Amino acid sequence: MIEPGFTLNERYQLKQTLGEGGMANVYLAHDLILDRDVAVKVLRLDLQNDPDAARRFQREAMATSELVHPNIVSIYDVGESHGQQYLVMEYVPGSDLKKYIVEHFPIPYQRVIEIMGQILSAVQVAHDHHIIHRDLKPQNILIDRDGNAKISDFGIAVALSDNSMTQTNSLLGSVHYLSPEQARGGMPTRQSDIYALGIILFEMLTGTVPFEGDSAVSIALKHFQEAMPSVRDFDPRIPQALENVVLKATTKDPAERYTSADAMNSDLKTALSAKRAHEPKFEPTGDDLDETKILPNLSADAAKVAPAQAQAVSSDQTKKPQRLAGLKKRWPFIAAAIAAGLIVIALVLAFSGGKADVQIPDLRGMSTAQATTALKNADLKLGKVSQAYSDSVAKSRIIASDPRRDTSVKSGSQVAVTLSRGPKRFTMADYTGEPYADVAKDLRKKGFTVRSVKTSSETVAKGKILKQDVAKGKKVVPMDTTIIFTVSSGTSTFSLQNLVGTSLVWAQTYANEVGLTITVTDAYSNSVASGEIISQSPQAGTQVSRGDTVAVVLSKGDQPQSSSSQPDADSDSGADHESAGLTVPDVVGQAQSAAEGALNAAGLSPQVVTQGSQSVPAGTVISQTPSGNSNAKSGDAVTIVVSSGPAAASSSASSSSASSNH
Repeated sequence: MIEPGFTLNERYQLKQTLGEGGMANVYLAHDLILDRDVAVKVLRLDLQNDPDAARRFQREAMATSELVHPNIVSIYDVGESHGQQYLVMEYVPGSDLKKYIVEHFPIPYQRVIEIMGQILSAVQVAHDHHIIHRDLKPQNILIDRDGNAKISDFGIAVALSDNSMTQTNSLLGSVHYLSPEQARGGMPTRQSDIYALGIILFEMLTGTVPFEGDSAVSIALKHFQEAMPSVRDFDPRIPQALENVVLKATTKDPAERYTSADAMNSDLKTALSAKRAHEPKFEPTGDDLDETKILPNLSADAAKVAPAQAQAVSSDQTKKPQRLAGLKKRWPFIAAAIAAGLIVIALVLAFSGGKADVQIPDLRGMSTAQATTALKNADLKLGKVSQAYSDSVAKSRIIASDPRRDTSVKSGSQVAVTLSRGPKRFTMADYTGEPYADVAKDLRKKGFTVRSVKTSSETVAKGKILKQDVAKGKKVVPMDTTIIFTVSSGTSTFSLQNLVGTSLVWAQTYANEVGLTITVTDAYSNSVASGEIISQSPQAGTQVSRGDTVAVVLSKGDQPQSSSSQPDADSDSGADHESAGLTVPDVVGQAQSAAEGALNAAGLSPQVVTQGSQSVPAGTVISQTPSGNSNAKSGDAVTIVVSSGPAAASSSASSSSASSNH
């Protein structure tokens, strides 16, 4: 067994042991190139020199690499390091379904159906690729941290234990999930996987397996001798329709099971439907296959049978000389027929050059050295070796042969092979400044996994790429590469503080810190002290960005009295106070809110009229009546015309009513 810390092919550093099996050991490893954790399965040291084990490991690894499904553990790489065969897979942190059942039992029925649906979907994909798992059990189904199921160990490294059985050196699978036909020594089929799935569903609903025993043999016998226990005996609340899925998947006769994993999944999805609430219990028509039968007591009848048997033996001995005599008479004809047959065989061999037909072995996944040995054992020779890129076959491993596997050819023939150059590498470009949406779409078509992280930028437009985590010029394999782009979300915004009542110095300091520009307009105010801000535009709480402008109106203090307002000696002092004049602030060009603030602070009453303008920005004062610096009395109305932006000539409405108000 390899010790943790060892690095395979200077890339996969083994960190710790995850499991040990009958054919391979599994390690948690770190991919030093892609900087990610992976699971590495290494063929056991005592099997490294076994050509059959190595060939099966490679063949099954290649078959599994064709399976792409979110609920199947992904295969990343197949390789060899210092004579050690290894397989690199997706690492799934979490637990297996066996532990999940223990920790979460009882599991809600809907959750059971959800998990089984994922498993069945994955098994259907395997069956569509003509791959039979042969060892489906909760220990081979991983549950990730998000609660998703992922099937592993497609016959590559099945553990041998006290509860496993073998026959004629072929693995039959863990006995608790073993189909009756496999227990009797039959070949596994798709229906064998269906049976195992039915047992898994039974265990998820009951928390236990249906058959237990003192030995693997006794458990195997129960699979084809005893009826499946009822899940409703464990939990009477289980709907009959849900139990029926278990019963149909686990019939003794494979022909009565679901025809496919998809068919089982479809039935399972509706098991909780109200329409199936009164469904009758499923009853198989022929579940008595090879059941144990009680034999009659033969000893009582032995005496009766013996005389008849003796008479039959005597008669047979009398007939033997007669049969021998007949055989001697026919012997010349038999000898002539045999001789003629040998002549025909000799002629066929002569015309064919004496070479018999042989079948080309499956060379996929082998190195050229392994292929040479396999071909030699089949009385064939290695021919032309060509190369091609492959995303699924490891570098220096055979992709295909010509003629292809299982083809019959004459012994001594040459077989050409195509050797993998590994995945085609892509030279990373510099994408900074380009639109993320376009770049991501293009790279995903090439097989990359693309992700983004957004951040604000004062210089780069929204949606453009600021930086990338894979450097320009680096050669990478698209299918194995995740590239993360930092994308501009545009200029950052923030909430504007309240500047009213503060000094201009304080407001300017704040503006400098956050990147704002301050414009100042002076106005008299009888309520705001001189040097303090009367109003601001935009108002406090508005979302602004760096570079924006904030207009403030700064108080000049109380409004001074005009010289014409001195009272005559004979006049009433109160009347003279009422006639005291005010100076109208000039608010043309200011923002509406700032203009209104200045007029209010001066003791005047602003009246707003909107008017379309092609030249004055919306929200800005175009004109005022009376004009700035005019004299007015406290409380007088001042009409300001505010731009509503570009508009038709007819949009300057209600000006006549404003004039009448003035």
